[in-house]
Amino acid sequence: MSPARDKGKGKKKRDLAAEAFAEGMALVKANPALAAVEFVVCRLEDCEQAPHDGLVRVDSDGDLHAHPHRLAEPEAWAWAIAHAVLHLGFGHVPSAKGPPVQPDRAELAARCVVVNRFLLTFPVGRTPDHLPLSYPDGDEEQLAARWRRDGIPAAYERCGTAGAEPDLLLVEWTGWFGQPPDHQLAFATALTRTVSTAMDMAGGRRDSMDGEPVKKRPWQWALEWFITSYPLLGGIAAGIKLVADAELARAHGIAVAAVNAEAGEIYINPLRTFESEEWRFILAHEMLHAALRHGDRCGTRDPYLFNVACDYVINGWLREMQVGEMPQGLLYDAQFSGLSAEEVYDRIAGDLRRMRRLATLRGKGVGDVLGAPLGPPGDYVDLDEFYRRGLCQGLDLHQQQERGFLPGGLVQEIRALSHPPLPWDARLARWFDEFVPRPEPVRTYARPARRQASTPDIPRAGRYFPPEEIARCTFGVVLDTSGSMDRVLLGKALGAIASYAAARDVPAARVVFCDAAPHDAGYVPVTDIAGRVRVHGRGGTVLQPGIDLLQRADDFPPGAPVLVITDGWCDVLRVRREHAYLIPPGRRLPFSPRGPVFRVQ
Repeated sequence: MSPARDKGKGKKKRDLAAEAFAEGMALVKANPALAAVEFVVCRLEDCEQAPHDGLVRVDSDGDLHAHPHRLAEPEAWAWAIAHAVLHLGFGHVPSAKGPPVQPDRAELAARCVVVNRFLLTFPVGRTPDHLPLSYPDGDEEQLAARWRRDGIPAAYERCGTAGAEPDLLLVEWTGWFGQPPDHQLAFATALTRTVSTAMDMAGGRRDSMDGEPVKKRPWQWALEWFITSYPLLGGIAAGIKLVADAELARAHGIAVAAVNAEAGEIYINPLRTFESEEWRFILAHEMLHAALRHGDRCGTRDPYLFNVACDYVINGWLREMQVGEMPQGLLYDAQFSGLSAEEVYDRIAGDLRRMRRLATLRGKGVGDVLGAPLGPPGDYVDLDEFYRRGLCQGLDLHQQQERGFLPGGLVQEIRALSHPPLPWDARLARWFDEFVPRPEPVRTYARPARRQASTPDIPRAGRYFPPEEIARCTFGVVLDTSGSMDRVLLGKALGAIASYAAARDVPAARVVFCDAAPHDAGYVPVTDIAGRVRVHGRGGTVLQPGIDLLQRADDFPPGAPVLVITDGWCDVLRVRREHAYLIPPGRRLPFSPRGPVFRVQ
């Protein structure tokens, strides 16, 4: 015998089935809710209860009888063990003294369907490929009664873990003392505890599933109060993010708090000390700034003075609503009661010296409504959906539950927000109607009408479009074709432009492509803009040369408007004629635009 054979003769052969089963069991034990259910695993060679054509069978003694030699992936074992443990947790195999009554085929199928339906939302391991991805509604009794009457659907007849055999077995409780174990109560308690811990992690109140609860700060208690007890602002509070960073507050001069609506963040100075009621007032103040879109409503007004006017209005509302307690030093004047922010601005704008000495929650001389997030850019929220829906639904809940008095001015502004703004394509159509003239036909007897042929005795004037009228009815399109430009945005924008231009009888548009250099495509028929235009270049983003090309072109009418399509990553533009911008949602131009900005949804 060779040395190599002699050396390997004493090695123990690996049990691949046992290793895969152990890995699957570890996945199940890692789930706190399933680990709370007591069960015993049986993998004996001579086990009579182990399934012949499946993986696991469970009995009412809490024994899991697993096939000792079945080869399966660890994820498949984890799913099968979780399925069996859930039979215990759902009370499908109750322990009782006396001979049990075995469930019939309809009840077996119904119990497996309920377990599999739960595992779709509480995944453990991997669901077998032969099982359906959707299940009917109803509990075990309802499904069993329906299938006894109509028959079991073929898709749900073998949804267990024992193949064609039943995967659960009721046996008589044989304990010498005590009561049978209540697996259902243990699972329900553990599941409740697991969900509560997961909610604490999502809310930042725990660092991990098995960690200690994080001690809440006063502003966190205040924010949680809105979610649980104040429906008007509960939806906004649930989606807002508190950023309590002392270094960030010091660097940006935030005395108490500030808000950025686009990022959905409220910045807190954690070094300031307030009572719980005062923190409620502060958070409600900032949430109303964001929800009522005070940053966007400023327009051409002085931003700081408009912020001060909004503070007067919000603080007056919160005092009337008795939300928390207003801290000392905040802006409040009873003479502004019942006025809107715009009306208050008109009153305070005349006394600039006195108003410059007032302070917002951010500090003296600066507004607490920020135009950009202070941290790194993150995922922006859909402002219209988040704030409008949160306030409108909160108002309905507040009034249905009669939670307290609401000022008429606040209700009026929330009702105004409930009317959604015009979509971008409708506003683009209005822009076309205003600045792109429609060709007007000219009536002349030198060109008789076609109807005159039927009545030659009656002269009728014909209509035609003179060449100068057709040449006047056009517009320019400057396309950003850089590498950062989204092709979906290009497609939507060009399609909308082509459809509106065709509806207004515009014969052609002047198209200029811009990346590192402008590429003049000349006049392109509107029917070809969306379909057969070839996009040039995928380099950098410089749009000003393309705009200058249009403004200097002799064949481009001086009154024709320009439409700029870009993703916002471009140079600072100076357009000396009527113009508009098409950009993606959530993006900003790197300058203050003079023309309207349409965000393509």
